[in-house]
Amino acid sequence: MTTKLETSSAAHTTLSPEGRVFEITKSVNFEAAHFMGGKPEGHPYRNMHGHSFQLEATVAGVVKPGEQWVEDFSHLTACLQATAAKLDHTLLNEIPGLDVPTLERICLWAAADLTDGLPGLKRVALARPSLNERCELVL
Repeated sequence: MTTKLETSSAAHTTLSPEGRVFEITKSVNFEAAHFMGGKPEGHPYRNMHGHSFQLEATVAGVVKPGEQWVEDFSHLTACLQATAAKLDHTLLNEIPGLDVPTLERICLWAAADLTDGLPGLKRVALARPSLNERCELVL
């Protein structure tokens, strides 16, 4: 059930996020190398190469009375930075679970790493902005 927002000037003075569902999103960047083993000789992905990645997490929830937010952005940032630090300047293929480091598998890996610290985790996205590529995992 959706509630129509009031648009009168009186309504603006009484805006309250309490009890409403919000999604908040934060992103961080990291650099890493990978290769796609098993590709035929001459395939460009077979050779080791690197990318600049952008890791993004969305947390959803109801704003609790007295808190005025779904999650503290500093906590969301710290969780994302800790996950990105495990991937930054690594050969992704050497990380357990990422022997085939596709965007989809890295999203799954990051979601598993973030879940404990972010119980309201709803979405994890991984992008390679220089290539205009993005993958989203909806939880």
